[in-house]
Amino acid sequence: MVYLNTFIADMKYLPQDGFPYYLGLAGSDRAISLFRSNDTFEFLDSLNEQTSNSRYAPDKWSIKQVVGHIVDHERIKINRAFFLSRGQDLELWGYDQESLVNGSRFDELSFVELLNDFKNVRAASISLIEGFSAFQLALKGQARQYEVTLEEFLKSIIGHERHHITIIQERYQV
Repeated sequence: MVYLNTFIADMKYLPQDGFPYYLGLAGSDRAISLFRSNDTFEFLDSLNEQTSNSRYAPDKWSIKQVVGHIVDHERIKINRAFFLSRGQDLELWGYDQESLVNGSRFDELSFVELLNDFKNVRAASISLIEGFSAFQLALKGQARQYEVTLEEFLKSIIGHERHHITIIQERYQV
């Protein structure tokens, strides 16, 4: 399973374009279906502790750090999705991923601990999303220069995940 190659042929955006790139990677499925998919967990569960410490270059994140970053991203974005779902008028701002990873303990934790945390965060995300109405999923917020629905915002979380899983698959050669 290589996520990016499935979607890249139709893509007109690049990772630095942010939201539209990640939304494109998510595809056309509903957000809740994307969050319920086990593809990422099946892939990550196939990796071992030694592999999870790998880096594809000395100055690049380890696989553990990439997974930790994916989890951080989901936590941050789901929190923002919560506020948007409640009609809060807010900008869905960015964050400094480097400082968050640098301030983490991802490389000190076991890969099993990181995966368990990811699965717990995903379960909480699914629980929240399942409670959203069609009206809430259609609410709009501002993600940088883009006006997006809550549904689109949620889908971009999975697109971000797919981007990073593809990097692991292609660059870390696992």
